[in-house]
Amino acid sequence: MVEVAAERGKQHSSRVSEEGAGWACSQTGTFAQLRPNARGFSWLNLRTLWLSRNEILAGLFGDPSGEVRARWVAAQEARGIDPEFRIKPAIGGNFSFLLLGDTGEGDASQYAVVPGLLKLGEHTSFAIIASDVIYPTGSGNDYGDKFFRPYQDYDAPIYAIPGNHDWYDGLGGFMRVFCDAPPLRPKPDRGLRGLLWRKPEAIDEARLAKARALRGRPSQQAGGQAAQPGPYWVIENDSLLVVGVDTGIRNVIDRAQTAWLRRVSLDPRPKLLVTGKPIYTGNAYKPSPLEEGGTIDDIVRDPAHRYVAAIGGDVHNYQRYPVKVGDRVIQYIVSGGGGAFMHATHTIQRVDVAGVHEDDFKCYPLRGDSLSFYSQLYARRLRMRWIYLTPSEALRIMSEHIRNEPARNPGADVRITRRMRWAARLLGAWPWPLRLPVDKVFHRYLSELSDWDTPPFFKQFLHATVTPDELTLRCFAATGCLGQELEPPLEDEVRISLAP
Repeated sequence: MVEVAAERGKQHSSRVSEEGAGWACSQTGTFAQLRPNARGFSWLNLRTLWLSRNEILAGLFGDPSGEVRARWVAAQEARGIDPEFRIKPAIGGNFSFLLLGDTGEGDASQYAVVPGLLKLGEHTSFAIIASDVIYPTGSGNDYGDKFFRPYQDYDAPIYAIPGNHDWYDGLGGFMRVFCDAPPLRPKPDRGLRGLLWRKPEAIDEARLAKARALRGRPSQQAGGQAAQPGPYWVIENDSLLVVGVDTGIRNVIDRAQTAWLRRVSLDPRPKLLVTGKPIYTGNAYKPSPLEEGGTIDDIVRDPAHRYVAAIGGDVHNYQRYPVKVGDRVIQYIVSGGGGAFMHATHTIQRVDVAGVHEDDFKCYPLRGDSLSFYSQLYARRLRMRWIYLTPSEALRIMSEHIRNEPARNPGADVRITRRMRWAARLLGAWPWPLRLPVDKVFHRYLSELSDWDTPPFFKQFLHATVTPDELTLRCFAATGCLGQELEPPLEDEVRISLAP
């Protein structure tokens, strides 16, 4: 079924037509019927920003994630979990699974992903959420509408790796939901950080029990050897190990987790890494530092460890970097388009990091579609109609700036004008005369303040197919339009050999 859907998806993707990108959305999809209410989620809300203050405090006064993680791990070990954090689902050497990142806003942009995900995930063995299961603070009281309800009809277990937002609750909600762990006893923090730090929220157990009932079928449970043991884990199978790593708030991996990761990596089977933060993103190299020195990529690149791909969330779009390491290629992927606001791709410069050629780099949304959407959004917000760029105009100007062949033909009659250049400058897609870092400002702040609840959404998820010989990763899009629900567009596909 997925092979057939993939072939159809290629014909209807944003790389083929504007319709495939969702620009001609004649009918909104069925996702709106899945939502319990019409409330949206916005980062423009001052209360939301205040609840998320632990990110800033961790940067100013130190990140306590490593210490708290050690306490969670010790508590789990005292309960008798496997000390090697192994998950052993009852699956054969041929299986498939879903992977999506940064899901939990609970608004239209999250629910828009669900219909296509259910269609293509019908026969998958499990799903993985990589980073930020719940916004803004990972509270256990928010899991009803932001986790259990949207995925109530996905008929297999779901595992997760926490993101920085899940850590703003001290990981209390995450550990309760995924590991059935009781709360940790509070430990005093007497400094300024402790005074200002947002404390974990007490979980309403009756409310959580009601939410759990939405995913209460036996097929949806991960019990016994298939249960999730902690915030990091390894899913074992004869064909492939899926290794999940918790990067905390500030993207540093503690000593105990590093030691575990080194042990797991010695297993001779091929491996896929899943992390809360990506190693390559935005044409930049950002590997998670190890507390003991070095980075996680030192472990990934070691040929003895046989990592074939590394997937990270946190950045809310799709990117793929095929990096040559010695005589092999490791696929480094960003997959954070599972539901939250879209981080712009039009601010990604011509790709050359780690020797990756621009023509081999893939992203979704296309840079031109990203620029066109943000031009539309800010033309309305700023009441400056002249900055609006049509999809064809945006595609043309991004191709001129990046110096590549556009993935979709913008049409021979589209000519770049002075107005288009200035519009692109304001939106961080065209260089300023004095080389002002507008692109970095746009990515860091304006994207986060630019959520929306109407199609096209430019969301995505991954479908992975595993055999003893090959791992196939496919990126499917979710626009919120009915056409793309019925035939989810295939935006990227890569086949990776698992042979020794």
